[in-house]
Amino acid sequence: MHKHVHAPNSANLSVLLQGYIPRSHLLQIHAQMYRLGAHQDNLIATRLIGHNESQSALTIFHQLQRPNIFPFNAIIRVLAEEGLFSNAISLFKSLKRHSLYPNEFTFSFLLKSCFRSKSPHHVKQLHTHILKTGFDGDLFVSNGLVNVYAKGLKDLVSGRKVFDEIPQKGRICCWTSLIAGFAQSGQSEDVLQLFLLMIAENLKPEDDTLVSILSACSNLQIVDTKKWEQIFSDRIHYLDSNNLCRDSVKIILIYLYGKLGNFEKSRETFDGIIDKSKKSLLPWNAMIIAYVQNGCPVEALSLFRLMLETSSSRPNHITMVSVLSACAQIGDLNLGSWIHDYIIHNGWKGVLESNKILATALIDMYCKCGNLESAKDIFDHIISKDVISFNAMIMGHAMNSKGEEALRLFSEMRDSNVEPNAATFIGVLCACSHSGLLEAGSNIFSRMTKCFSVSPQLEHYACYIDLLSRCGQLEQALQVVNSIDFTTNKFVWGALLGGCLLHSRLDFALDVSRRLVEVDPESSAGYVMLSNALAFDCKWGDVLALRWLMGEKGVKKQVGCSWISIDGEVHQFVAGFQSHPQIEIIFYTLDQLLKEMKISSLISHISWKEV
Repeated sequence: MHKHVHAPNSANLSVLLQGYIPRSHLLQIHAQMYRLGAHQDNLIATRLIGHNESQSALTIFHQLQRPNIFPFNAIIRVLAEEGLFSNAISLFKSLKRHSLYPNEFTFSFLLKSCFRSKSPHHVKQLHTHILKTGFDGDLFVSNGLVNVYAKGLKDLVSGRKVFDEIPQKGRICCWTSLIAGFAQSGQSEDVLQLFLLMIAENLKPEDDTLVSILSACSNLQIVDTKKWEQIFSDRIHYLDSNNLCRDSVKIILIYLYGKLGNFEKSRETFDGIIDKSKKSLLPWNAMIIAYVQNGCPVEALSLFRLMLETSSSRPNHITMVSVLSACAQIGDLNLGSWIHDYIIHNGWKGVLESNKILATALIDMYCKCGNLESAKDIFDHIISKDVISFNAMIMGHAMNSKGEEALRLFSEMRDSNVEPNAATFIGVLCACSHSGLLEAGSNIFSRMTKCFSVSPQLEHYACYIDLLSRCGQLEQALQVVNSIDFTTNKFVWGALLGGCLLHSRLDFALDVSRRLVEVDPESSAGYVMLSNALAFDCKWGDVLALRWLMGEKGVKKQVGCSWISIDGEVHQFVAGFQSHPQIEIIFYTLDQLLKEMKISSLISHISWKEV
């Protein structure tokens, strides 16, 4: 709070105008300025302009008879922040009439205005002025130019040209601006080539720089991912412990290894990062993502807990989205709910209404954990629902066999002028399939192309065939399979086989099982389902022959796995493995339960006979 000064003078006013000032106090200081005749003081006017909006700021500025560069910069900054580029450039041009010269701050504020205007004409106009006044050699101004060209206009050719002409590139900000521009435009190769140059210059990237580099890595195709993984793996061996980029390269490698399925190598690289670098959130996020991408939710959640216990880093929305995905994979509703509470009570109030990615992750987690009410509550509070948030809620209803609700949401989506996409129809068809809504599902499938301009892909055919098969329409389902223009896959034949077994159609099942094995010979799913079909018909010799064939081909049945969360700790159980530390107690308890079941069954049998 500002205190009243008994003997006000210009120096007192200048001090009072520093920092935040409530509007009522600002008006008092403004009035005091006129009483003291200090309205011609350039320093006081500069500070007062910075506290006002453009209209009031212009009034203060125009009352100055001999303004110097500082009030000029202040008013240009105010106009720039409000996007009034024409007014800002007009004042800039008037500097000459006052025999004044711009400085680096003048151009910095004007470039920010250009960034907001997104006008190539304005940028080129200002660039010309920068060249004329000789400020193109100023690193501060040059970075502003790179930023507005690369990120504002997406003119990467001009941005790179300005960057290349910077004589000393020691400031990381100019690298960050150009790298971000290339990343936002999807030019991943250019991003990674620039990162290699940074390594050669021994320039440590900022976290913002690394975020753009990681974003570029996420857009790489597999063949390019392998190429860059090899490049950075080779490069890391030549970087000594004093190289500032060493841990930055390791963070990128954590992500690349994970993307290629080598999460063990990711963890080895993560463990090799020094503690100082782990104060950043980036290595933690990269490692958690690597675990989640590779179906290791228990490890992801374990690392998340370690981060909370040992690191000063606070999780951001990327951390939360990854951890929520891990919770969804193992059905850990308790931890998922804890994260929801954390978001609400740790300075993220209102974020779920606007951050649709985070909100969608929560919706997905609650749906997969069976808590549709909480998912619906988050969905209803999203301010501007898009196709992704609708899709998440529709699929949530589908996996919980709430087909009618999914169809209602589909109708609401169209009423809200949100165009459905390919993923929407997968969700709607799954919902119809899981709820037995044959007529509705068939109608939607037939109208996809004609009414919504979405051509059915193999995934849509698989969902539709699953719907027909579950409803016993096996002949029609087979007709649909034969009409598909694409090469059929395991999901198509698996859906048809599931219907055959459900409706005891062994005449179909045997042939369909063989087709499933043909399209996916290395997977155990087709063999297991065919074995079940043969066993159902008591063809035990064929079952044994099939198991022998699996052994000959080296096909192994996928091991069953389950999880349970107790007091915040996730316990994993894998069929055939006895590595749990309490396995003896578990087996003893199961044995006792089995004995009680047998005794109970025997007593019931005796009681029934007596009746």
